[in-house]
Amino acid sequence: MKAFLLSAGLGTRLKPFTDKHPKALAPVNGKPLLEHNIAYLRRFGITEVIVNVHHFADQIEASLQQNNGFGLKYRISDEREFVLETGGGLMHAAHFFSGEYFVMMNVDILTDFELPRLIRLAAERKSLAALAVMQRNSSRQLLFDDQMQLCGWKNRVSEELKLARRSEPLTEFAFSGIHVLHTDIFKHITRTGKFSIVDAYLDLAADHTICGLDHTGDLLLDVGKPESLEKAASLFS
Repeated sequence: MKAFLLSAGLGTRLKPFTDKHPKALAPVNGKPLLEHNIAYLRRFGITEVIVNVHHFADQIEASLQQNNGFGLKYRISDEREFVLETGGGLMHAAHFFSGEYFVMMNVDILTDFELPRLIRLAAERKSLAALAVMQRNSSRQLLFDDQMQLCGWKNRVSEELKLARRSEPLTEFAFSGIHVLHTDIFKHITRTGKFSIVDAYLDLAADHTICGLDHTGDLLLDVGKPESLEKAASLFS
């Protein structure tokens, strides 16, 4: 199985480190986030990783080359010209994927979540996408029905609401940045250019299975700020 590691972001919350480096190379216990996440993917049987690059792309490529992909076969999805966000980046990398399911995750997430649970759910539900979610404090929440089918998105701060399908009751979950997708999704996404994959999921959720898996209680850290690097060092020693 292949994985797509989202590593192209500017990492503005990690300044000043990202003034000179990509967030993928932010160190946790002497190892870059890139290495931590490739090791995580390798542990669950991933054999090849596609890494998208934009901000300080040369540094990511050099790190992968010097370390032999940290033990995995790797490919580069080049977004040097302009960053495409999660959805546009996925579509730009579509030619790397064939077969059925693959994993996608953010490079700045560290977790002990058992990835095979999500892979099994995606296959059992025959879903276009299965998303790891949890009940935690976040300004942005995904809305699911009692079958854990995606129904909408909510911003708790602005109160913006996007509904893909109407169902009651709806439960709020924060997205963990880990997805398992079927390659059929490339046939159904109609958005182009720069866009969020969550918006694409909402486009599709009315007619297709986009499901969630609640893994509340697992260890998960969004390593997006300098202070979270210190926390990560203690939690993921």
